[in-house]
Amino acid sequence: MTPVDLSRTVLHAVRRAVDAGELSVAVPTRAVVAPPGPGGCGDYASSIALQLARPAGQTPLRVAEVLRPYLVAADGITDVVLTGPGFLNISLDRAAAGVGLVREILRRGGRYGYADRPDGRVVQLHCPHDLRAVVVAEASARLLRSQGALVRVTAEGFEDVWTSVLGVRVDAVGHAPAELPVNVRPVPVPAHGADDPMSLGRDAGRWALLHPAAHDRPRTGDEHLVQRESNALFRVRYAHARARAATRNAADLGFTAEPGPVDETGSDTSTPAGTNTAPEQALLAALADHPRVLAAAADHRAPDRLARHLVAVADAALPFLLTVLPRGGEKPSAAHRARLALAEAVGAVLAGGLDLLGIDAPDHL
Repeated sequence: MTPVDLSRTVLHAVRRAVDAGELSVAVPTRAVVAPPGPGGCGDYASSIALQLARPAGQTPLRVAEVLRPYLVAADGITDVVLTGPGFLNISLDRAAAGVGLVREILRRGGRYGYADRPDGRVVQLHCPHDLRAVVVAEASARLLRSQGALVRVTAEGFEDVWTSVLGVRVDAVGHAPAELPVNVRPVPVPAHGADDPMSLGRDAGRWALLHPAAHDRPRTGDEHLVQRESNALFRVRYAHARARAATRNAADLGFTAEPGPVDETGSDTSTPAGTNTAPEQALLAALADHPRVLAAAADHRAPDRLARHLVAVADAALPFLLTVLPRGGEKPSAAHRARLALAEAVGAVLAGGLDLLGIDAPDHL
């Protein structure tokens, strides 16, 4: 079960409670699920009971108690624990959830985490005559469009070289009406700094401007060009290239990807068949969090959230990618096909995320 599936399951539980007469509310169009906060437990938590309490005329805890049996009965959910004022903490069948997540990512490809349809929002982003502001505004627009919004980007001033070097574009240039203030204003690159982000080229230049939070001053030195682990952009692109290489090498060995349990059934009596190991669980958790990160980065106009998330995915993926292919005289097994499917899911998420930042994801590095 993916986070999107779980959100639909929570909404279905609300609908069933309403149909049964246990709640008298309008069923919302969206139910947010996210990793549990402090004091929480399980795989995901939802605050839907707090959202419905006032219109239902009941306490959040009572609403949560009503919803709990419907959620526990849903396929893929093993337990629901109530914490705090009425948070629903949901535990999933991890093996089944992992397989379903990989299938969903492979089905959606680079558009995993995108909204299914336009949501009716019309957003105007307006930024000053500043390179970093324009790059952040354009990346924010890409994120907002991925979540179903219609977006227009304008700037007080613009330099044509920004397009030729960094590939950044806006919809219009000039002073906006008084009712449209500047609403994208990150800390700019120092005007008299020794390092110019334009000298880094498109990919490294954009990363240098987008990876730091808007309130942080960006570093624009040659550290973004070095091909080693100290460079976060290198790690992200290297993990993507390793994932693509796994597919090519598997084809040479005569097998293809098939989502399933990634462990060798019966090879380790201490681990039940179908149970993912801790490193793989961390990787699956990072991949599952991708839709939430995209939505939050879009809502907050914060492409840095996506950039840091891609680093987390890459760091979780790199040790795993070493285990994908058979070693020595080992023959490809169902577990290898499942690992390859997970590797391809990693590649899809990293490529899709970099594309939203306007950065290439090469297959060879």
